[in-house]
Amino acid sequence: MSHSASGHPDVIVVGAGAAGATATFHLAHQGRSVLLLDQGPFPRAKPCGGGMAASMQALFPFDLSPAVDAVIERVRFTWCLGDPVTAELPGDAPFWIVRRSVLDAYLVEQARAAGADVQVGVCVQALRRSGDRWQLLCRGSGGETLDFEARAVVVADGSGSELAGRHGLGPARPRFADTVSVEVDCGVAEPSTARFEFGLVRHGFCWAFPRQGGYSIGVGTFIGRDPADADAVLTQLLPSLGLPPDAGDRRSGQLRIWDGHHPLHGQGDNNGLVVVGDAASLCDPFLAEGIRPALISGCRAAEALGPWLDGDPTALATYSRRMRQDWGESMAWGKRMAQVFYRVPRVGYQLGIKRPTAPQRIAQILSGEMGYGDIAQRVIRRLLFQRR
Repeated sequence: MSHSASGHPDVIVVGAGAAGATATFHLAHQGRSVLLLDQGPFPRAKPCGGGMAASMQALFPFDLSPAVDAVIERVRFTWCLGDPVTAELPGDAPFWIVRRSVLDAYLVEQARAAGADVQVGVCVQALRRSGDRWQLLCRGSGGETLDFEARAVVVADGSGSELAGRHGLGPARPRFADTVSVEVDCGVAEPSTARFEFGLVRHGFCWAFPRQGGYSIGVGTFIGRDPADADAVLTQLLPSLGLPPDAGDRRSGQLRIWDGHHPLHGQGDNNGLVVVGDAASLCDPFLAEGIRPALISGCRAAEALGPWLDGDPTALATYSRRMRQDWGESMAWGKRMAQVFYRVPRVGYQLGIKRPTAPQRIAQILSGEMGYGDIAQRVIRRLLFQRR
């Protein structure tokens, strides 16, 4: 492992979720000295459906299967708990279900095994530039003041990030989707089927993903300002799964969803900063997928930081450009689809989900084989035509 001349790490990663842990692993795997900081203990639960494309295995040199709870082979869509449509996922690219308490901790352990220094119980309160280094002003779990320095910083502190906006990373005014997540321990009738329910939620949808020993269930709204009446929705949804209407441990949250192309690297006085994962507002604005962009951005940020640390001043701009090409351009179409679909959801279900090829296309999007741009123009034209 290389170390800076001053004894400080090359890179500090702020936040040990999926994106931060991925960036930390890849930097340590390159031989960089890297410090991963997080304010919470591990393992820890996080409100998240846990869906992840199995194609993400290609980003890692180690096996991800120890963190996988279930392998999804088919997806079922319903409208108000009826009118079902089922799609089989491609056999070579299924959809995985993970628990974030397991996945995040597993990635952190892989980063530590690769040589990263991991410190928990550290809250990063501010970043400031000092010469060619970044100083991090932090507070420990006991209230003590802590200071760290590094040449570069990866901001990976989640949907509630304040550091990103302060330093011109991502959107200045992030857009959020409101969610309620429910974890239920129970028997699962169809352990290989993920469900998406439209119609019960105004401006959004519900999901029910099987996992080991139960379900991860969620309610999300994606346009408008009014949160869903989650209790009323769950009172209808849970009995359809054979569960009591008040079952499960419920947590409210917000997803920081994709809302336009924005720089993901610092410029000028903010040179040496990159933002990844939820802090970068990368969550899918149509189907709420957040793990895949977290893993992709963590990996791509580490790839760019390597040559930047070696003296290439253009390398971090390459990270922003590549994320725009690999993720943002698809999400731009996903946002347009969400704005039309969730305003006329009944029409959207009939014309967007029930068409013969549509379920398979959505399954391919979930598995990472296809982007929204491959289907969006046709779907939007059909929906807009029906509104006239």
